[in-house]
Amino acid sequence: MTQRLKKLYTEKIVPKFYKDFQYKNIHEVPSLKKIVINRGIGDASQNAKILETFLKELSIIAGQKGVITRSKKSIAGFKIRDKMPVGVSVTLRGDRMYGFLDRLIHLALPRVRDFQGINPKSFDKNGNYSLGLEEQLMFPEIEYDKIDQIRGMDISIVTTAKNQEEGLALLKEFGLPFQS
Repeated sequence: MTQRLKKLYTEKIVPKFYKDFQYKNIHEVPSLKKIVINRGIGDASQNAKILETFLKELSIIAGQKGVITRSKKSIAGFKIRDKMPVGVSVTLRGDRMYGFLDRLIHLALPRVRDFQGINPKSFDKNGNYSLGLEEQLMFPEIEYDKIDQIRGMDISIVTTAKNQEEGLALLKEFGLPFQS
């Protein structure tokens, strides 16, 4: 089954961008490459049960099993040893990426308290967007009763845009609710 946002991209966004930005080739039109969901563990790195809970929650949210991110070297100031778990991440591509973005735009972000829109200044110079979420409860897949602690996560939307303007225009066309 084709995802709704993927269909929107091929049928509406590509022709609009091709005309508006006057590209010479249809492959120049910016597209979504991947979405990376990352969650730092913090103090919970010593507790294997919490690590499994984080992995399970992220898998439920993303619809794909996550991987445990481990430290590359020891840092005494942070009480981190070499190869100690420091986070959990998931990389989404293809239909799962479009499905997650659809759920993020239409289900999760509207559930945020006092939501005014997301910051349009969080683009890097290559047109990729990064978003930090305060809690995992905004996703309808997560049940409030099964959560032991409210934790946030970082979401990076990687695009093939050449600059910030193209990236912003692309994500606006997908329907991301940016602040005015």
